[in-house]
Amino acid sequence: MEAFKKYRISPKNTLKDIDPSDKPFSFGTKKDELQRLDELAVELDDLQNTLYAGKRRKVLLILQGLDTSGKDGTIRWVFSRTSPLGVHVAAFKAPSERERAHDFLWRCHAVVPANGELTVWNRSHYEDVLVPPVEGWIDKAETQRRYGHINDFERLLSETGTTIVKCMLHISNEEQRERLQDRLKDPGKNWKFAADDLSTRAKWNDYQRAYEQALQATSTPHAPWYVIPANSKRHRNLMVAQLLVQTLRDMKLRLPPPNLAFKDLVVN
Repeated sequence: MEAFKKYRISPKNTLKDIDPSDKPFSFGTKKDELQRLDELAVELDDLQNTLYAGKRRKVLLILQGLDTSGKDGTIRWVFSRTSPLGVHVAAFKAPSERERAHDFLWRCHAVVPANGELTVWNRSHYEDVLVPPVEGWIDKAETQRRYGHINDFERLLSETGTTIVKCMLHISNEEQRERLQDRLKDPGKNWKFAADDLSTRAKWNDYQRAYEQALQATSTPHAPWYVIPANSKRHRNLMVAQLLVQTLRDMKLRLPPPNLAFKDLVVN
């Protein structure tokens, strides 16, 4: 994972150090990159099939990012060749009244991956240490407590067979402005726009600080954060695909051994 070292959050490597316009995984022409992305998608399908057949390990991919950073698009492209059999996507919206009546991690437990599954979270429990502090709904002490709860929760998942991959899709202020404007101009994208997008954008600096603090507090050896420069959509997809494929390769997955009871079985 040496190629990702610069983009892995650590005490010496912060969100501020990473340019959202970087393209370390881009190469050649658009055609070359799309071909490479397709090759990665095919390999991911094969690796996921082995994961599913083995029914021992689990993978959780967490995608976080501000509005327009490309969480939906990343899922669409990275998993373009993957069978839906063992892949599940959970989208985290504003908590419902029932969810608010429980602790903030309650709704997460219901959608963690089971043995053999690869689960993608489109937003996640990190919304609860980003939005509430910025909006003033919780104080610094509660935010710190939640960081601790998140680290404990992710350690529990890790120690019970879940490999966690956390990606923050990092875009610039100007790139977000252009993408929001594009949603307003294009009738096919207009449905994606919400008035709340503008009120959130007005607090850009506050959200950047909230992300900076959350990533530093919750990037751990068992669940590190990777910052994905996402001003380029194609680069974003390539980098997430390469990171996920490399993670699955490193897990050394194996198909279950043949069933000896079927050795001499003949199908007529």
